[in-house]
Amino acid sequence: MIRIGSIVWGVRDIPRAVEFWSAVLGYGPLYEPDVDWALLAPAAGAGPRLALKLVGSEANPSPRHHLDLYADDQGAEADRLRALGATDVEWDYEDGADYIVLADPDGNRFCVVAAGEAAATP
Repeated sequence: MIRIGSIVWGVRDIPRAVEFWSAVLGYGPLYEPDVDWALLAPAAGAGPRLALKLVGSEANPSPRHHLDLYADDQGAEADRLRALGATDVEWDYEDGADYIVLADPDGNRFCVVAAGEAAATP
């Protein structure tokens, strides 16, 4: 058996990323963050962890990987994330797109997907 234990996210500022992603996801540091690494876990205990790794390069404007965050109220969640420091990414959305592309304070892109009931914790 195998499962995703954590997703590693490259950031330029560990304390800022810990604050942002903890607030976004309702996660918290599993232990005291190092200067170049932090591991966040769900406050509720279950679910994949988010590892934050200090990197020396800027975010790739055309990343090969990103997070899809499922939201039951996409507009409200996108507004909340913007208030926490996320920014809108200029994007050519197709008709009927169910996602909004945002970037975290380090410029890493992620999507807020209108997922309705699928956003509920399993």
